[in-house]
Amino acid sequence: MLQYCSGNATFLPPWQSHGFSPCFIETLGPSILCALIILFGSIQLHVYRKHGTALAIKFKPKGWGYRLQMILMALLPMLILFRLAVQTTVLVDHRPAGYMIVYCITYIVALLVSIFLVVLERNFMLPTIPTRGHGLVILTFWALVLIFENLSLFGLQSRLWWWKLETNDDRIELGLFITRYVITILLFVLGLKAPGLPTYASLREWMNEDPKLEEGEAVVGGIRKHKKSTFDNLMLKLRTLMPFVWPKKDRKVQLCVFLSFILLVVGRGVNLLTPIYYKKIVDSLTTPVAFRYDLILIFVLVRFLQGGGTGAMGFLNNLRAYLWIPVEQYTTREIEVSLFQHLHGLSLRWHLSRKTGEVLRVMDRGTNSVNNLLNYVVFQIFPTVADIIIAIVYFVTAFNAWYGLIVFVTMALYLTGTILITEWRTEFRRTSNLLENETRQKAMDSLINFETVKYYNAEKYEVNRFREAIVKFQKMEWISSASLCILNLYQNIIINLGFLTASMLCAWMIVRDQVLNVGDFVLLGTYIIQLYGPLNWFGTYYRMIQSAFVDMENMFDLLDEKEEVKDLVNAPPLNTIGGEIEFRNVHFAYEPIRPILKGISFKVPAGHTVALVGQTGSGKSTIIRLLFRFYDVQSGEILFDGQDISKIKQSTLRAAIGVVPQDTVLFNAPIRYNIRYGRIEADDADLEEAAKAAEIHERIQSFPDKYETVVGERGLKLSGGEKQRVAIARTILKAPMVVLLDEATSALDTQTERHIQSSLARICQNRTTVIVAHRLSTVIHANEILVLREGEIVERGSHEALLDQNGLYYAMWHEQLKARSDDPPEPSSSSSGASQTSTPMSTLESSTTMSH
Repeated sequence: MLQYCSGNATFLPPWQSHGFSPCFIETLGPSILCALIILFGSIQLHVYRKHGTALAIKFKPKGWGYRLQMILMALLPMLILFRLAVQTTVLVDHRPAGYMIVYCITYIVALLVSIFLVVLERNFMLPTIPTRGHGLVILTFWALVLIFENLSLFGLQSRLWWWKLETNDDRIELGLFITRYVITILLFVLGLKAPGLPTYASLREWMNEDPKLEEGEAVVGGIRKHKKSTFDNLMLKLRTLMPFVWPKKDRKVQLCVFLSFILLVVGRGVNLLTPIYYKKIVDSLTTPVAFRYDLILIFVLVRFLQGGGTGAMGFLNNLRAYLWIPVEQYTTREIEVSLFQHLHGLSLRWHLSRKTGEVLRVMDRGTNSVNNLLNYVVFQIFPTVADIIIAIVYFVTAFNAWYGLIVFVTMALYLTGTILITEWRTEFRRTSNLLENETRQKAMDSLINFETVKYYNAEKYEVNRFREAIVKFQKMEWISSASLCILNLYQNIIINLGFLTASMLCAWMIVRDQVLNVGDFVLLGTYIIQLYGPLNWFGTYYRMIQSAFVDMENMFDLLDEKEEVKDLVNAPPLNTIGGEIEFRNVHFAYEPIRPILKGISFKVPAGHTVALVGQTGSGKSTIIRLLFRFYDVQSGEILFDGQDISKIKQSTLRAAIGVVPQDTVLFNAPIRYNIRYGRIEADDADLEEAAKAAEIHERIQSFPDKYETVVGERGLKLSGGEKQRVAIARTILKAPMVVLLDEATSALDTQTERHIQSSLARICQNRTTVIVAHRLSTVIHANEILVLREGEIVERGSHEALLDQNGLYYAMWHEQLKARSDDPPEPSSSSSGASQTSTPMSTLESSTTMSH
């Protein structure tokens, strides 16, 4: 009759003769592997059948790595079958035991399913943003196979195994084991490399070709969101973070990092000593009874150091937290400054297409997520996993292998379930974040446009809009919270089942075998509760880590944004001579299908004034932006004193140019700060001289706080004329070589405009000036006027010459004259700090109007 276990081995107990029983290990291991991969492989197959997309042959790699992987995966089942044949025909007994057949069947089935899943992942892709690497099922399977093969090493001292090499049978078994072990390690490494899966570049190309992928993406606030695993590209993310985490040049902070890790290691030993000394105290209070005050003192000391378990704030954790403060501050400072600098390096095109509130929200969340990630991984996950490993080793050596196995199985079930359920919850969390961001953005937009809301009596509409956004967010939040309850329930069941099994086993061994005592039961209970306490929080830590990675995704998107306008390597500074500007056949378009400038060419000699006029959308403001190099031209050249501005440092170019824009935006700061922004190092005397030149000094002095008056958000506490004069003073203080006036007075009434013209004339005196204007009366003094239409210069010349041409400029001039004659006369008013006498520009305007 066929015996299930051969020789002197039995299935139970698992630990026999200083090692695991071969019958137990080779029955349980392959059976668990087979059950797990069939269960989760079926789920993966269902997902791929429902959502998978076939990959074209050109995207599949054909290198030697994949061929080697498939050869080894086919060789391993054959090797197991060969082992059974050898056990049947060559070994002494010539009869395989029952467990050998079970081992062979279950192991081969599991390996065949794994081959099928590898082929499936090679030929199909889910509609997500693909990343390189096998799925969780395959990687977990090969990790468990490697762990299973390593369990044989526990039988080094056991007579039930073949490590003694006493017979030919032992040598054959060892040779088969070594071959199998090498193949398993190679398959594990190849599984991590995934040589049969497409390269990242191929995946990106496939993603662009396949329209199904659009279903797996969303764009919120201009930032692309991907439905992918939180831990995709994990190593790349960690490498990106390392420069912000490790303080290369700060020895003091490096010492804090080193001491923190020393305390972390010491804490692991303290956690082991706590239940051991508790056991010794209990043993001293049973037969024979003894008063061991020394044990009590030591126990209280380790409890003081420990503070109640991993994560609790005992002395060691408090000291570690104190030492970690400068490390955390360093990380926050480096990330925020680097990200802020990176945002300022991005193009105007990028900033115009993004919502500032959303970008700042992403920045804040991303920065916080880095510190949270460090805390959870370094001070929560790592200590918990280390404590579990120490506990397994301690229970195996101090009790027996059953206790180590109980802890191991409980941990494996807990972690596997936690990871799978949390990965399922990932999309709920990500969608919830997006909806929360939308809710915040709607609130911010409404409050920023407070006046507009009031103008249109839209308070009720805005409140309802905000309420709808909250309701939409809370529906997804409910789903996320409900799935969290499912996860917590699963974790609670697994932990308590493990605790129940260990407690029942210990009590049974105390009562029946009497190999353990009450102190051992106390040690077991104390240690397992201490161990499972942090493990119970492991799911929370994992969720927090996952949340941190979700929050970091957008921050990485920001960091990955490329600078559209970049200095060339070793670009020289601008060599200023007189401030001559020249456009040579410049073509430019914001979007390829809609050209804005079509072969623009003109020259502004040093010290001269050129005006740009034309209908809205003709390209006037675009020329100003190109001159300031907010964008690079598609073709042609822009020269500053004969130097191509695309080949010089942007900072030196912009230092030579001053701008007075149409919509003057001031910082929510004192007037002194806003004026000094033109030249940060300027002293108060220079600042006030600039204010006087802009004819705003007396008005500022009339304010209660004078130059310390805070102007409010975007300068809303000042009138339009006052804001414009502050901007002019700021530009005067900068003292640029070239001045750009981008419809600087178009938002002002005619009376205020006339008062400001004298300030503008002062700032432009003896400087190269480019004026963009809607009101033609403000540019009649220009040396040359360029008339633009649909991105082309259709007329050019002085005011008088253009009127004589009787063309587009002539029509625009008379249209504005007619519009002004139809307007009622404006009441005379005085403005503090503005001269009531006609400025040179206004005088010229009047005389020209009369002559024509």
